[in-house]
This record gives sequence, structure tokens and C-alpha cells, in this order.
Amino acid sequence: MIGTLESIVIDCPDAKALADFYGEILGLRQFPGVDDWIDLVGPGGAKPIIALQQVENYRAPEWPGQLVPQQLHLDIRVVDLDEGEAAVLALGATRTGSEEATFRVYLDPAGHPFCLINGTD
Repeated sequence: MIGTLESIVIDCPDAKALADFYGEILGLRQFPGVDDWIDLVGPGGAKPIIALQQVENYRAPEWPGQLVPQQLHLDIRVVDLDEGEAAVLALGATRTGSEEATFRVYLDPAGHPFCLINGTD
């Protein structure tokens, strides 16, 4: 095991509206983050978190078409970003060049983005 699933992130045009929707359906509590980001968590902060990420110029996915594919990504918590990076690259991930002190973004072998998040539970 390289890491643990931290969150499932869903792109959307209005993070608050979608958080209200899924929060009501699933009985989850909202915790606003920064930059139009809202986490939905279960009782006692249970994970994985469903996170709603507001995206400028959002285009809804077409289903079942693929002109605009589905838009979500996984956040995977690792103890050490460098070690986690080496492990996912060895499995076939690709660097995107997008990184901060607390996370790095990669593409899986099919081109889906995912993030390694630094820290422990």
C-alpha cells in the first residue's frame, strides 16, 4: 500500500449548491475550505471525504458521450510525498508538474488526474 484514500473530488460550477445536494442525500456535514472548496464528511470525520471543487467555466460531462468526460479525481494521503511519488511513478503514473508544498498532481495510466496529499491521519 502506498497511501490511503483521503477524498473524492468532484468538479462543479457551484460548490455550495452541490454540497447542499449531496449533503442532504448522504447525511454528511459541510466544512468549507478555501477557494470555493467544500468538504462533506461523515460522522466523526469519517473518510473518505467527498469534496466539491468549484471550477471556473465549468462544462458538465456528457453521459454516455466522451466529448466532455466525467470530472473527478482522487486525493491519496501519503506519509512522505517523495516516497509516494516514486511509488506511483513506478506503477505508471505521470507527473503533471502541478505541485505545492502539501500536494502533487499526477495522471494515472489512462490520463485521469489524482493527487498525493502530504500527511498522516
